[in-house]
Amino acid sequence: MKKIWLKSYPPGIPDEINPDAIKSLVEVLENSVKEYAANPAFTNMGKTLTFSQLDSLSTQFASYLQNELKLAKGSRVALMMPNMLQYPVALFGILKAGMIAVNVNPLYTARELRHQLNDSGTSAIVIIENFASTLAEIIEETNVTQVITTQLGDLLSFPKGVLVNFAVKHIKKMIKPFDLPTRHSFNQALTKGSQHHFQPVDVKGEDTAFLQYTGGTTGVAKGAELTHRNIVANMLQTDVWMSNVLKKGEEIVITALPLYHIFALTANCMVFIYLGGHNILITNPRDMPGFVKELSRYPFTAITGVNTLFNGLLNTPGFDQLDFSPLKMALGGGMAVQRAVAETWQQVTGKPLLEAYGLTETSPAACVNPMNTKEYNGTIGLPIPSTEVKVIDDDGNELPIGERGELCIKGPQVMKGYWHRPEATAEAIVDGWFRTGDIAVIDDKGFVRLVDRKKDMILVSGFNVFPNEIEDVLAGHPGILEVAAIGVPDAKSGEVVKVFVVRKDASLTEDDIRQFSKENFTGYKRPKIIEFREDLPKSNVGKILRKDLRAEEEKKNK
Repeated sequence: MKKIWLKSYPPGIPDEINPDAIKSLVEVLENSVKEYAANPAFTNMGKTLTFSQLDSLSTQFASYLQNELKLAKGSRVALMMPNMLQYPVALFGILKAGMIAVNVNPLYTARELRHQLNDSGTSAIVIIENFASTLAEIIEETNVTQVITTQLGDLLSFPKGVLVNFAVKHIKKMIKPFDLPTRHSFNQALTKGSQHHFQPVDVKGEDTAFLQYTGGTTGVAKGAELTHRNIVANMLQTDVWMSNVLKKGEEIVITALPLYHIFALTANCMVFIYLGGHNILITNPRDMPGFVKELSRYPFTAITGVNTLFNGLLNTPGFDQLDFSPLKMALGGGMAVQRAVAETWQQVTGKPLLEAYGLTETSPAACVNPMNTKEYNGTIGLPIPSTEVKVIDDDGNELPIGERGELCIKGPQVMKGYWHRPEATAEAIVDGWFRTGDIAVIDDKGFVRLVDRKKDMILVSGFNVFPNEIEDVLAGHPGILEVAAIGVPDAKSGEVVKVFVVRKDASLTEDDIRQFSKENFTGYKRPKIIEFREDLPKSNVGKILRKDLRAEEEKKNK
């Protein structure tokens, strides 16, 4: 079955890439600066940074980390902010200094943030002030000694930047009071960095570039250790896959997915830096009318997103009036693209919505539908160059074409391992094959179709939610005796969390659980449906049977 998919490859697409053709992500930026210095690299809220400006500012930030904070190569620096110009500046500064970027969801609760900072051994963090109060709650319980705070308007032009910062802080009151005594502002960091000479660092392909936190196949959030080589490989794989459609120095990509998420980090940031493309950063895509207004300003040629984002755009007045003639590629990933959304997208835009598949542990792309796909086909596509796939049974035996089994992936984009978790790494990667936990079927042309999930993971708007975490935390509520969490279908987000609760305290209410969840979980993890029960289905050894609960829900929804 090996490489059966090659007969389905589009003409001109090689079956292999050289993951060592570019030494590091630092070299990726350096090459693009030489070729596209004056071209726009990132635009946000009307302000644009050229490749040359990005290079200069990121070097200043690298110098600050190196000379002012005295951080060494390999130090972990967290980034906790939405899509804004400070993100790529800080990111490439971290990489230039040979340090490791730890991407953090800005919406994390104090508990979630504490775990990630401590697990990664982060010593410095760049954080937008909107969420600094969360950090202030737990910083004394971490090893973080250096804090760089920033505001939304810090890199915008005068007077817009000042006005934006004033509005956010004093009119919209989006910044809660916080006390972080040893902190510096982002702009101060750039100024101080510019006063020193930055000493270039020898960054190699095997050096770790990112710790991307994921539940993997269990509920405890683990850091997927992604090297420069992993990300460069996935960038080159994606580039050749799309080379018949996307042209260097010509593309404008809409980046509405957060750059702290692996999908946008690689597919938008890294791929389009390599292409000399122009990233339009959308800070708040939930403001759909504002998002559509922003789209109207640019002749965008590419857009990536999750199913919920595309569905939201399609249901926003004015979207169908946009000019889609420049659009070359719309790519959906992170969660299943629904047929109804894909078909409506094609009707409105005249362009197909292609489905891709990847995981944090695969940097992320593993399978993508060919760029010449004309319409939705219900598959996640073909393995991209230098990628092998197979399906196995529960005993690890490879299964033939057409049989369902656990999807396994092998290629240069597969992570180095889980940060400081050798046992979890050994369980996930066997003989170089990453076991995804997804159940798939490979057809006789090599197209892969997902049919189920082996694990109990819940997928909410492209974000992984793990029942173990939900159950462990809720079980800590004094009024709860037993709890089980499952995912149930939702038209808007694909799935939402439903919990089944056995009370310890008869007076416990749904509102009590919702308030407790608000204090402990970021939004997408919070249970949306709560059902009280007298007992929960269990195995003969007392294990709660989530599969029985799922079966009940499926029967109910038929």
